[in-house]
Amino acid sequence: MDLPAPDRFPWWREQLAKATVPTVVSSPHAADFRAEVILARMGPVDLSILTHPEARAVRTPALVRRSDPGVYGLCLITANEVHLAQRDRECRVGPSDLLLYDTSQPYDARALPGPGTRPGRMLVLQLPKDALPLPPQQLNRLLARRMPAGTGMNAVLAAYLTRVATAIEKAEVTEQEAGRLGEVALHLAAAALASQIEAEDLLTPETRGQALLAQIEAFIEYNLGDPDLTPAVIADHHHISVSYLHKLFQPRDLTAAAWIRRRRLEHARADLTDPRLRSHPVQLIAARWGFRHAAHFSRAFRTVYGMSPRDCRHRVQGWE
Repeated sequence: MDLPAPDRFPWWREQLAKATVPTVVSSPHAADFRAEVILARMGPVDLSILTHPEARAVRTPALVRRSDPGVYGLCLITANEVHLAQRDRECRVGPSDLLLYDTSQPYDARALPGPGTRPGRMLVLQLPKDALPLPPQQLNRLLARRMPAGTGMNAVLAAYLTRVATAIEKAEVTEQEAGRLGEVALHLAAAALASQIEAEDLLTPETRGQALLAQIEAFIEYNLGDPDLTPAVIADHHHISVSYLHKLFQPRDLTAAAWIRRRRLEHARADLTDPRLRSHPVQLIAARWGFRHAAHFSRAFRTVYGMSPRDCRHRVQGWE
């Protein structure tokens, strides 16, 4: 939406209140404010994708008394830095960090300027407090505290939110899919927060299963190029039985082996249609994604996509 300059900042304040909670918002760029808000309703949670210049949002005690939706905001910072002060604590976080705030308590959040004119960007997951099986007293320890998203459940959650946000921006998510994606996001967020306060024993069996499945998927993705990646290897690495591994994959209507094959083929197809890789032989691309034999790769590819790998490559516009 391209608004006249005088209308942009008021529009942003209104959209920010809808996407998160009412705050007192200010910015040195208010006269010519360029920002974007995408709000996705996802069943039990909401996901906001915010792109913005330098700005400040203050949640005052009066605003808390006037409107308290009773949610936590879990932010994944993807560009520039953010400074947050809440409960006599403050921190500064940057890209690939997670940050938790409580809408029931006053806070002061500042989106800091980046290099040049690069806008800030963050994903904000709104988590209803009554949907989390974690004590507020313990979660208070995480408010305004940097939570790196490079390892463990934090990394799994960050990767999931990034994939979902990309799909939402491309308008690839239906209303029914959004609800299911939101349920998974809630489980992963609960598992990530529980891991920070050593409260995994409070998680429901469903949340533990979803968290484990997400970890397994991340392991599979990282090891797709290994031709020896099998359900037995995956089960052994995660200290579970192969039968339990198959049980985790049942809701997808795919076995673990079928999931591996599907992801390998999707990656191979992406490479085959990438102009930067047009000089790479088909067999090299197949081997890169764990296919030992070219003939097996070609059969599997044709079964799924209805054409050979070479035909797929040649159909890309402008390729001979």
